[in-house]
Amino acid sequence: MTLTTADLNGRAQTGLMDEIGPAPRPKRRTFTRAEKLGHLNTYDALPKGSDECGAYVRREGLYSSHISEWRRQRDSGALAGGPAKGRAGKRTAEQVELDRLRKQNPRLEVELERTKTALEITRRVHALLESISESADTEPRSKP
Repeated sequence: MTLTTADLNGRAQTGLMDEIGPAPRPKRRTFTRAEKLGHLNTYDALPKGSDECGAYVRREGLYSSHISEWRRQRDSGALAGGPAKGRAGKRTAEQVELDRLRKQNPRLEVELERTKTALEITRRVHALLESISESADTEPRSKP
């Protein structure tokens, strides 16, 4: 049965249709190293090019790209033992603030140097103007 927009609007106005909230957002599946290696070993044990390979992938809800990516990871040693690579987990507020301050620090140091230079120039100009003013006060003015 196909419902048009007019049908849906009519059902909503007559009260035949319940308020339905949005469906929860699906979560991306993740696989552990052991699961990846298990799927690879099972897949590789099947006869190459047989229908069983496709059936296995469908049954497990995998894609052929999973298999090829996991093979690439296995061959490069990424699926070998050792510490897990990838995301390090959520950073704390302190870590975020520390990173922000570390990025900001070099910019502020450059700005501080620029300000110090400007102050030094201003100090020298002020001293020069004072000396000119003092020398102008001591010399008698010539009459035109």
